[in-house]
Amino acid sequence: MQFDLRRFIASGRADWQQTFDCDLSGRDFAGSRIEEPVSARFEAAADGNEVRMTLQASASVHGECARCLDPVCFQAQVDAEWTARERDLEDPDFDLPLNPAGCIDLEDWLYQEFLFQIPTVLLCSADCPGLCPQCGRKRPCSCPAAPEQSAQPDARLSVLKSLLN
Repeated sequence: MQFDLRRFIASGRADWQQTFDCDLSGRDFAGSRIEEPVSARFEAAADGNEVRMTLQASASVHGECARCLDPVCFQAQVDAEWTARERDLEDPDFDLPLNPAGCIDLEDWLYQEFLFQIPTVLLCSADCPGLCPQCGRKRPCSCPAAPEQSAQPDARLSVLKSLLN
């Protein structure tokens, strides 16, 4: 969905609101997925020579725990606000996805905001013990102590230990 920011600023229109559905299932969220369509709300309000824009949405994010590979699902919330002026339309460093005609791609903006909200490392819990290196099952397991816990440290790494002193 496109919002013509250039035309909105030039016309000094009254407030504008739109609710739209967005399919983000094909987008990359660093291993996470948003499988269901997202309903988002966009508002634009003229405030003197500025336009105040807000974007709100909520989505179920699915992924795998980085330690134990169990499924993880949580709600991510986007509540973004942005202020723009006419001079921003010509700024090459303008942060919103703006095309040369002055239109903002609201789906791209929503995607960017979810990227900021979704952690790059998902965990099923903060104290997840992870997988056992011997049997591959979720810890705690019935394996004897893992060999790396009982074996002597590699002598080649002693140089690194001396750096800590």
